[in-house]
Amino acid sequence: MSKSSRREKSNCPISYSLDLFGDRWTLLVLRDLILWGKTRFAEFQNSDEKIASNILSDRLRRLEERGIVGIEKDPSDARQKIYTATEKGLSLTPVLLEIAAWGASHDLQTGAPTDFAAEFYADREAFYREHRSRIAGLFEKQNAS
Repeated sequence: MSKSSRREKSNCPISYSLDLFGDRWTLLVLRDLILWGKTRFAEFQNSDEKIASNILSDRLRRLEERGIVGIEKDPSDARQKIYTATEKGLSLTPVLLEIAAWGASHDLQTGAPTDFAAEFYADREAFYREHRSRIAGLFEKQNAS
């Protein structure tokens, strides 16, 4: 959907955000990239949800087009690509952590560590900084190798 046609429908910031990352698969790709530090296509495919390769390719392409994901050739294997979150993508860290903490608080069968939500809610800002710093370090390490 073009920017002008979306703007004709709504100027709502939630609508804008949902246009960018508002479906299940896009959020799960962002989770894997930003929260888990996955950077390769096969790593995304090996997630528990088992995203189909055509859907994964589409979501990564869309995220790149919107400046949320950067793509580079793997220096050790030019046939492979390395996906990283851009600064714009990393700015979604608080959103993803909020969704994760909400889910961990309300899902009786959550796979999250038992203290995750409590620690998160106790000091969100520290949690954001720590997590973002850890993921940025993973991306830097991957780019250096």
